[in-house]
Amino acid sequence: MAEVFLRRLSRWQAEQQREDVATVYTACHEQTPHQEQVQDREPSRGRGQEAYRVRGQERAEFLARFERHVQERDFDMVAADSAAGLVGCLYGYRAAPDTPDFTALRDVLPPAATGAAAAGRLFLLMELMVLPEHRRRRVATRLRDLLLARHGTDVVVTTLASPGGGAAHEVLRAWSCTKLGAFGTPPREAWLHPA
Repeated sequence: MAEVFLRRLSRWQAEQQREDVATVYTACHEQTPHQEQVQDREPSRGRGQEAYRVRGQERAEFLARFERHVQERDFDMVAADSAAGLVGCLYGYRAAPDTPDFTALRDVLPPAATGAAAAGRLFLLMELMVLPEHRRRRVATRLRDLLLARHGTDVVVTTLASPGGGAAHEVLRAWSCTKLGAFGTPPREAWLHPA
């Protein structure tokens, strides 16, 4: 398997790569790969992404969330790339008490996290995605370590869009995160990272 390298993306770079990020997102949330080739694939997109069916509505909803998140205060993103293209990413932002995501999850946060938000020290990890063929190779952990290197004094909370089991839950448990509870509609979960 090709070597994976990590890099930070500026807000501008993240916006420029939003279509590739959306392709990885849909591939990560697809249950099964299919055999058809994507006919309109741009040459810049990686071959590893072409084997996944893209669901239009889910992709559009992700892009709307992503565009909103990119505009949030202290947006930070790390991408994992291989010779074939983007294979994963992790991003988040520093939440203020008036941030919509913070407002939605306030009831499940411990007092320390609420206080951290008031002090500008609550960092929300919004999306972690690694293509299935690159999982179990420490890509997610490397993404987390690089992203959080800038946020060592922050209280870090991850939000999951899909409560239940799965790869995301395995990763959060492996990172010794604590499940805080469900919030919002549609239901999402909040997980607290160890200090």
